[in-house]
Amino acid sequence: MKLGIVGGGAWGTALAQVAAAGDRETLLWALEDEVIESINERHENSLFLPGVPLSGAIRATSAIADLDACDAWLVVTPAQHMRAVLERAPNCDKAMVLCSKGIEEKSGQLLHDVAKQACPGARIAVLSGPTFAHEVARGLPTAVTLAAEDQRLAEELRDRIAQPTFRIYVTDDVTGAEIGGAVKNVLAIACGVVEGKGLGQNARAALIGRGFAEMTRFGLACGAKRETLAGLSGLGDLVLTCSSTSSRNYSLGKGIGEGRPSSELLADRRTVAEGAFTAPVLARLARERGIDMPIVQAVDELIGGRSTVDQVLGALLSRPPRSEAI
Repeated sequence: MKLGIVGGGAWGTALAQVAAAGDRETLLWALEDEVIESINERHENSLFLPGVPLSGAIRATSAIADLDACDAWLVVTPAQHMRAVLERAPNCDKAMVLCSKGIEEKSGQLLHDVAKQACPGARIAVLSGPTFAHEVARGLPTAVTLAAEDQRLAEELRDRIAQPTFRIYVTDDVTGAEIGGAVKNVLAIACGVVEGKGLGQNARAALIGRGFAEMTRFGLACGAKRETLAGLSGLGDLVLTCSSTSSRNYSLGKGIGEGRPSSELLADRRTVAEGAFTAPVLARLARERGIDMPIVQAVDELIGGRSTVDQVLGALLSRPPRSEAI
């Protein structure tokens, strides 16, 4: 099975490195000429993943039509651009693994629904879990969730992609895997705010715990399985991205906690902090469905510039006492 990678950012490049293990030919599509030249000529993505030597079996292209020769695609575009990229592909009736994390802002749809609309003939799977691109690209031990309603497809993809240091657990809960990855990005912004504001480790641990409660409430209301949310693509990813400045979302929140405007921080970023786009739509969906998600609502207020850190902190700490039960 020949794999094509749709997207030449850090995560797409890391997944290309996994796919190319054993010198298996892997084709990566990217928009940036600098990325294509760097990968093809120097076997490095100097723009998004500098300093990591890449397999010579990876070839980069600017023509998405070149991916027609691949049997399956790993789609690693920013969540808000996935629909547009897939709609421009001349032949996307492929086995397709969605590797981005988010909710489409305009439609409020999870990405597997977006992909089904853009490519009605595609067989869809979702790859999610606690993954920093630079660690995956260097071959450090990683475990992820691969979700697909078609279990034969999930097993075929697992057997092609998995490596000794890239362990894959299979589930049929596509919704749960997607919701975990989307919600944790928003909660990582909140944890970054805690760090930037100097509120301490107790506060961060409390936020992770109560944030996981919000993730679980939302996920169950959308039909996700509790065990998926408590697994790698939910709790596992939440712990990772709420603990390190290697997380783009955590770094964004840290800057907000230090007093910088979110608009300034987002304008400065070359890479995408998906939580900034997910927060408004997730907060809207929670309100429409009557799901209590105060941390998500607070992040939405901060990203939108409608409240200050002190204001949202005061609102959260003054909430009436309640049972811890989800």
